[in-house]
Amino acid sequence: MTFLPLLPLTGVPGWNFLSRTLPEQQAAHSSNPQIAREEAAFREKIGSVRTAEDLVSDYGLLKVALGAFGLGDDQANKFFIKKVLEEGTLAQDSLANKLSDPRYAEFSKAFGFGDFSVPRTVLSTFPDEILSAYRQRSFEAAVGEADPDMRLALGLERDLASISNRATGPDSQWFLVMGSAAVRTVFETALGLPDSFATLDIDQQLGIFRERSSRQFGVSEVADFLSGTALDDLRRTFLLRASLDTSGSGAIAGSAALALLSGGNTGSSNILATLYGA
Repeated sequence: MTFLPLLPLTGVPGWNFLSRTLPEQQAAHSSNPQIAREEAAFREKIGSVRTAEDLVSDYGLLKVALGAFGLGDDQANKFFIKKVLEEGTLAQDSLANKLSDPRYAEFSKAFGFGDFSVPRTVLSTFPDEILSAYRQRSFEAAVGEADPDMRLALGLERDLASISNRATGPDSQWFLVMGSAAVRTVFETALGLPDSFATLDIDQQLGIFRERSSRQFGVSEVADFLSGTALDDLRRTFLLRASLDTSGSGAIAGSAALALLSGGNTGSSNILATLYGA
């Protein structure tokens, strides 16, 4: 039986509800028989996997491995995934490092097929490492079936931390934001950027992201969203704008959105608190 998260509300109220009930809902998801079977099979087999070929040739192992990094849609792209794994991450020109989406480098590095003579699959802690990530990602996927915006909100902090850890330079971090479909969607929505924004020159996009972020949230670099209130403001503004885009929630919500556009960092928190008890 497929796990169905309880999401009676959308937008910021929905996020408040999900945050309050998250431990219970995650526990219910983890106890789902399908998840339990997949985890048991992964624990049993992964220690004997020594090559990328071993991994991609086993459907169940590959499903968990890709799912742990949010790459489940690549299940059928075995040749591509094998190449990502075999080339590793130590060489700057490896396929994983060339791809703009940071998840591929994290995936390749975690398994270590291309980086070490003995892969990380033999480590006693490896199953727990991957399965913990798989539980989280599969829970987010289940939430996304009901509310795609809530899925993006759930993974935002982890994705920003991953980007910040992978790239040391502030420009590089913004470029990784642009390469991550999920994080880019959050920023573009929260900053009120049009669909045509992605067609601009990449350096123009960089400047606009910085300028809008500074004006809206009081910070201009990606790493700054991992401290203070900026992350919470970003997430809530994204959810508010996304809910307005899909439902057009009336004059009060429209006024709040207008204030969010012009009021800056402190204004967004106060307005959201008034509207939603945030």
